[in-house]
Amino acid sequence: MKCIPRDYPSAKAHYGHVRVLHVIGDLKEVGNGITNCTVDLAALGAAHHEVAIASAGGDFEAMLRDYGVTLYHLDQRRTPLGIARAALNFRRIIAKFDPDIVHAQMMTGAVIARTLRFRSRFRLVTTVHNEFQRSAIAMGVGDLVTAVSGEVANAMARRGIPKAKLRVVSVGALDGPRRRRAGDVAPVELAHPAIVTVAGLFIRKGIDVLIEAFERTGHSSAHLYVVGNGPDRAVFESQAKASKASARIHFTGFEPRPERYMRAADIFVLASRKEPFGTVLSEAREAGCAIVASDVGGIPETLDGGAAGILVPPGDVKALTEAIAALLGDRRALDDARARTKPGLEHFTAQRYCDEMEAVYAEALHR
Repeated sequence: MKCIPRDYPSAKAHYGHVRVLHVIGDLKEVGNGITNCTVDLAALGAAHHEVAIASAGGDFEAMLRDYGVTLYHLDQRRTPLGIARAALNFRRIIAKFDPDIVHAQMMTGAVIARTLRFRSRFRLVTTVHNEFQRSAIAMGVGDLVTAVSGEVANAMARRGIPKAKLRVVSVGALDGPRRRRAGDVAPVELAHPAIVTVAGLFIRKGIDVLIEAFERTGHSSAHLYVVGNGPDRAVFESQAKASKASARIHFTGFEPRPERYMRAADIFVLASRKEPFGTVLSEAREAGCAIVASDVGGIPETLDGGAAGILVPPGDVKALTEAIAALLGDRRALDDARARTKPGLEHFTAQRYCDEMEAVYAEALHR
């Protein structure tokens, strides 16, 4: 498999004006990383070629129209009737937009595109995000398959996707169209020392591990802020309520500008059991938080192998407790950890992500 060189020229230099169609579930602003990176990619790509998105629509539609992105409605509901309707609608979209590249970020769109391609000339690029899902192997239908981290690429190669078609393109979100720079966003007022996590509230995100570790630190003045929403929220809230530190554990719900909390935090924690990349960590680095995160999946790549944050084994409450307590108990260690997050952030920009993905498009067209 290949990593795209950081100085690789943009696709425009290779194939000029083309039509790129992104296929994704929806455009809702709910903190979904797959949606977020697709929105940035489409908006930036529209600066020099024709870009469209086929989805069920959502909050980002107005912004995308402002960038010149064409929007098509495509409901990809996973029922027999829903898939049949999606296939018929997708065929109509292909006939109207006539794309050179179809980029599918999710399994349903990838399979529909591959199935219907026999009457079209487009090249299919797919992106694997959550490789731990069984359905991720379906992304191998792409002519080229991009992975959001080297760890994800290795996992997909072990599952049978040929290394010759795998490319590593790590996600970049900084300075992207969706968000203003962190310096332009006023931080919220938090009680200090403040520990913040921003995550979907799923068991795999390890919120339960973080709550237990927070209680065990024994630091009576520290506060924990859980920023996000998700199907397992009630489980975590029940755990927090039963904790001796319950009065200092706060659930904020979904926050469209999570950097408001990151900029106010002393320590940022991502305690995931599984994590393909961890884009939120680049945002925490930009905000200048000291970072503690699980040594799993693509997280070490997001933290430059541990140079930009403290890595602990996933699910290890004791190790997480000790890492947090060490920072809370030593101001010099905390300041040093915050300073280490800044170098190397240029690799995590949305523009770099767009340029590398366009290099993949160019390769796909030349294959």
